[in-house]
Amino acid sequence: MRRLGHLFATRLCLCFTGLVVGAAASQAAEPKANLTTMVPMKDGTRLATDVYLPTTGGPQWPVRLVRTPYGRVNYNREYGAKAERGYAMVVQDMRGRFDSEGKDLAFIDCGWGHNQDGLDTVKWILAQSWCNGKIGTEGASAMGITQCMLAPTDPPGVVAQYIIVAAPSLYHHASYVSGALRAVLVDGWLTGGGFDPDNVWLTCLHPFSDGHWHDLNSIAQAPRIKLPAVHFGGWYDVFLQGTIDGFVSRHNDGGPGAKGKQKLIVGPWGHGGPKADSGLPKPMGELTYPPNSLKTPFPCGGDAWFDFYLKGIDTGVEKVPAVQYYTMGAVGEEDAPGNEWQTADNWPVPAEPTPFYLHADRGLSRKAPETANGRQVFTYDPLDPAPTRGGCLLLSWSEYGTKRKVTSGTYDQRDIEQRPDVITFTTEPLAESLEVTGRLTARLFVVSDRIDTDFAVKLTDVYPDGRSLNVADGLARCRYRKGFDRLTPLEPGQPAEIEVDLWSTSMVFNKGHRIRVAVTGSNYPRFDVNPNTGWP
Repeated sequence: MRRLGHLFATRLCLCFTGLVVGAAASQAAEPKANLTTMVPMKDGTRLATDVYLPTTGGPQWPVRLVRTPYGRVNYNREYGAKAERGYAMVVQDMRGRFDSEGKDLAFIDCGWGHNQDGLDTVKWILAQSWCNGKIGTEGASAMGITQCMLAPTDPPGVVAQYIIVAAPSLYHHASYVSGALRAVLVDGWLTGGGFDPDNVWLTCLHPFSDGHWHDLNSIAQAPRIKLPAVHFGGWYDVFLQGTIDGFVSRHNDGGPGAKGKQKLIVGPWGHGGPKADSGLPKPMGELTYPPNSLKTPFPCGGDAWFDFYLKGIDTGVEKVPAVQYYTMGAVGEEDAPGNEWQTADNWPVPAEPTPFYLHADRGLSRKAPETANGRQVFTYDPLDPAPTRGGCLLLSWSEYGTKRKVTSGTYDQRDIEQRPDVITFTTEPLAESLEVTGRLTARLFVVSDRIDTDFAVKLTDVYPDGRSLNVADGLARCRYRKGFDRLTPLEPGQPAEIEVDLWSTSMVFNKGHRIRVAVTGSNYPRFDVNPNTGWP
């Protein structure tokens, strides 16, 4: 079995140059906050905050802080109950959310800008009589993003973070990918979550990676970050690449205390992390991974992490490998390779970047085409986009055009591949198994009769029975091919080179399977539909 670091494309049109998150809520009595108060920020805005204190010990304890846009009272069981582990638990509504004052401009006031709500909250905690001077931050999704925004402010007293399924750069990992708006994520989350409508306008009015987004990009602030952290994510999580990039930036470029002190955990999960029913994994789309997928071989949960950093208890987390990642494999095939945890000292893992080439006969192989003149043609209609089915998603919805229920994960793509605007390239059955671990990139040489268009690329694992199951996907908006801070229109009829980022994966294609690459002009509503006009 060979490990490949990247799947590249070139020529023709394309060639490919023991942990469970969020412990179950206790069935004991509902935890009650010892203190509910309005914490003042430096501009006078007050944020609703609950404090849960242990019933034993004291009078001072280490503190674990959670800042949320989802209503702090909804987390009394998950976080309030942890006070009995000897922590003062602080749970706060973000600015403008639920009982907090102010305008809720999502995450804008959480970081190092004019308002610094996270930092102000930390300073308030340090001044309280029940705080022993040590603080940790934790939480998933939006609560992970608030941690990313806090870290570059060098918050006093904060000694560790536990960041679960978060986006450290809100342009690159959340709102836009390769210049394309993540339509269902942005609109669905902001509108469905009842956020101020100005949030949608702010996102849509800033399609470039400009100053607005620079202030929401903690990756670029890595040298200022001094905190050890766990970065926990899933191969089918909506913020997958953000989890990896957050780890890489801090582990390699972080400041003292952060550099070399990060942990990365990636499993075969979606945004909710590993999910089980009666101890057995739940399906991830149309596949159910083995029970070993539910927990890492080296435990590194939040309680153990904070027991070490906040209490000085040797829980073993410092000795845990820097990277634990699950290599997926064929499901339902006896003795299939993969479906196992692997470890590494850093990311990306050592691998051999290997190109696969597209051929004019729609073949896909490691042999380069003998001629560069081959081509495939399709017509993209913005009024009839190819639908999203599975992948790295946050929300579930009825599939465009079919009303089929769609969530994150792996699904059979065959009927989508039969559309006339989808071109597929497929290998012969593999003579031996092949591991692909790392970042995936498709390099396309394209010609369009419009000044702008999109190219969507999907990598699938074709089983012997014909099922074509998605592994990774991405989309590139051509006008951003030379940078996300500028417009570079296509010249109709003239060739252009673009790259499509499919993010990352770790997957073993089993012997007898085929590898397939599908190319089309859309992936809706994962990404917004491009009208091909060059704007918006």
